[in-house]
Formats: sequence, C-alpha cells, structure tokens
Amino acid sequence: MRSQIAAANWKMNLDFKQGKQLIEEIISQEPTPEAGKKVVFAVPALYIRSARKKVKNNPGYSVSAQNIYHKKSGAFTGEISAEMVASVGAEYVIIGHSERREYFNETNGILAEKINLALENNLTPIFCCGESLPTREAGTQNEFVAGQISESLFHLSAEQVLKIVIAYEPIWAIGTGKTATAEQAQQMHHWLRQVLAKKYGQPIADQISILYGGSVKGSNAQEIFSQPDVDGGLVGGASLVASEFVTIIRALKKSV
Repeated sequence: MRSQIAAANWKMNLDFKQGKQLIEEIISQEPTPEAGKKVVFAVPALYIRSARKKVKNNPGYSVSAQNIYHKKSGAFTGEISAEMVASVGAEYVIIGHSERREYFNETNGILAEKINLALENNLTPIFCCGESLPTREAGTQNEFVAGQISESLFHLSAEQVLKIVIAYEPIWAIGTGKTATAEQAQQMHHWLRQVLAKKYGQPIADQISILYGGSVKGSNAQEIFSQPDVDGGLVGGASLVASEFVTIIRALKKSV
C-alpha cells in the first residue's frame, strides 16, 4: 500500500516563533491524519529538534531536513550531515530539489551520494526530479526525468528503493505563467512508475509514493491528488498558511 503524503517544504521562510506557531495551528485543526495519510514538515535545520517535539504525540506527523551534505563528515564548514539531522529527530530529508540543482549545481552523481548517506542513517529521502521549460518544449521530458532517476537511484537494491519517496517538480510550470494540469501530472507520474517498474518490477514500483511538486494549493489539491499515480504533494508556499495546508492534508486520498 502506498502512503499518501502531504510534505511541507518551508524553504528559507519563517523565524523560530512563527514556525512553532504554524505547526501548532495545523495540528490543532488536524490532530491525527487518517490511516495511510502522512504529513511531513520539511523545516530549516535549526528547527528540526523543536519541530520533532511538537509532532511526537501526533501519529502521522514527521519532520524532514531540507538538505544534507554529500559527505559523511569532515572539514566542510557550514554544512550539515545526514547523521546530524537524524540525531535531532529528522525522519525524512529532501534530496535533489530543483533549487538545489539550479543554485548549488548539484549533479545526479552528488545526489546519489546523498541518497546513500540518508539511507545509512535511516532517513527517508524525498527525491526530487523534474524538467525545465526548454526540455518540456522540446518534448524530451520523459527521457530527461528517466535520466535523473536512473543516475541517482538505480544503484540501489529493490529493498532500498522501497524506502524512497519521489517528488516530481514540473519546473516549467513554476513562476513561468504556464500551468501544469492534473492530467499532465498524471502522465509524468505514470511514466516515472513505468521507469521504476522496468528496473525493479511492477510490484515494487506500485509501492513507491510519488508526490507532485508543482504549485499545489488548497484549491487544486483534490483534483491533482485524485489522479491514480499521484500520491500527495511536496508543497511550497501554500504550506506556510495553516488553513491552506490543512485543506491539502484533507485532500489526500486513501492509501492505494
């Protein structure tokens, strides 16, 4: 059975007090998600321990780091290791977000190293993939995202890949004025599941949660999440508003 997941990516937003208040408000409105539904707060690293304390008595809620470094330890001033974020209560980590790829030049090879370190420290990676506008316009999006998946994940065993959550981000539909439809989201999610099935077999592919990361909000969440291969969302701006994010949580479908 695939988990249905609403993952909140706060990015570099909210001070400490605002973050605490946001979690408290969301949990007060939705104390326990329905069975099979999961809520993940991907908070700035400074807030992981506090966020973990806030959610520990509410089943269905977890905390994620937004990033880890691709080395185990060493003289890397300012970086944060997988072991560090796990030691303060993170259960998930976002790996390969489009902003990390674009602004910090993270390659598929670097992301493969991060995946390994996350799994070694019992963190569930939320692995992001997705194509740019030129790639979409060229009609090569399927091959592009298949390359991201194969180069960063296909060294894993079937047992390991079952511990991965995938998030598809249509970069071409974020801040461009263009809009990805629910049908376009389903098409790509179905393709990603086919890519996984070709490598690991359909039974394995059918167990992997694939989230949609293209400007999910309260008004479109239900339509997007109703698609058969969409298992929730990786949510940016809408996750910073309690009422919006609660609506998104409630839009998750029952586990499939």
